[in-house]
Amino acid sequence: MTAAKLAPARMDVRDVVRVGAAGLRTRPTRALLSALGIAIGIAAMVAVVGISSSSREQLDRQLAALGTNLLTVAPGRTVEGDAAKLPAEAEAMIARIGPVTGVSATGKVTGAKVYRTNRINRAETNGLTVLAARESLPRTVGAAVRGGTWLNGLTGRYPAAVLGAAAAERLGVGRASPDVEILVGGERFTVIGVLRPVALAPELDAAVLIGWDVAATAFGFDGRASTVYARTRDSQIEAVHGVLAATANPQAPGTVAVSKPSAVLAARRAADTTLNGLLLGLGAVALLVGGVGVANTMVISVLERRAEIGLRRSLGATRGQIRLQFLVESLLLSTMGGLGGVVLGVAVTAGYATYQAWPSVVPAWATAGAVAATMLVGGVAGLYPAIRASRLSPTEALSAP
Repeated sequence: MTAAKLAPARMDVRDVVRVGAAGLRTRPTRALLSALGIAIGIAAMVAVVGISSSSREQLDRQLAALGTNLLTVAPGRTVEGDAAKLPAEAEAMIARIGPVTGVSATGKVTGAKVYRTNRINRAETNGLTVLAARESLPRTVGAAVRGGTWLNGLTGRYPAAVLGAAAAERLGVGRASPDVEILVGGERFTVIGVLRPVALAPELDAAVLIGWDVAATAFGFDGRASTVYARTRDSQIEAVHGVLAATANPQAPGTVAVSKPSAVLAARRAADTTLNGLLLGLGAVALLVGGVGVANTMVISVLERRAEIGLRRSLGATRGQIRLQFLVESLLLSTMGGLGGVVLGVAVTAGYATYQAWPSVVPAWATAGAVAATMLVGGVAGLYPAIRASRLSPTEALSAP
């Protein structure tokens, strides 16, 4: 008869986790301090990423307010040098471009002069222009009404006007009211609104804006836009800029003038690139510091627990089980520190962003990546101590002081 071959006891996942956590429970103070060291490193990484992302979001909003994604289309000159006109369908055709997110337009009403009353000298026109305006104009160019209201589907068909900031000042109109009227082309128009200064379209400041329909019925406006405003996706500005002229006037794209993408866009992209590089560098340093902390803690743990390792080996624990025990302990320690660091980092980011009146932004990749990277670094850092512990023979470990 042959003797039966003895097989070491197998440990399931719960046993592995329980044994790995035993080392943390028996030394709670050291485990807490080690996890705190890891948490501080991870919190620093998450906070730096979050604060930088919040700052970048604030910068992006400020740059967006400068019109980095706003393009304008206007008629240029023909080959003979005459003033060209945009087709009546130009606005609709531009709206069909995929990356375009918003389109609006104004049309110049020729021959219409503006006066405060009929007693003003006809030569004193104040340099104001009359523009037919779409209802979507404020949303597209970022205009805001200082007082009163903007044109809508009803008021756009009747003699109602909205004044630009400079136009209201020159006409001596302080506020919009049903009792305030001006003369536009000899017709009385009620002032229903006054705009704030429009940074993205300063030509609107010295304009009197009336509805598209009333411009056609009262002044014979031909319905052709003199300026088309198009909002695009930031990543597609150059592509849209390249096709705008041909889209607005396929028959004569050379007679279309398209504004160039703002130089602010280049500055915005350069800032994003610089901040991304900074975030990656700081994150790598924080992870390195956390990994060193885990490795140091686990090496000390192995040295202090040699007697425990020898006892477990003498009771039948295999090298693999000892190795797995210390590896799991390292992973648990790093995970605790990583989760605590993420919570602390998010809290610091939210507090600082609130103090600075910034939007609070913590990228999802920063929180998830911090925990995953901490576990990876913790596993790598705990691998050498785990291998070292598994190589101790029972007699060597038990004989250690």
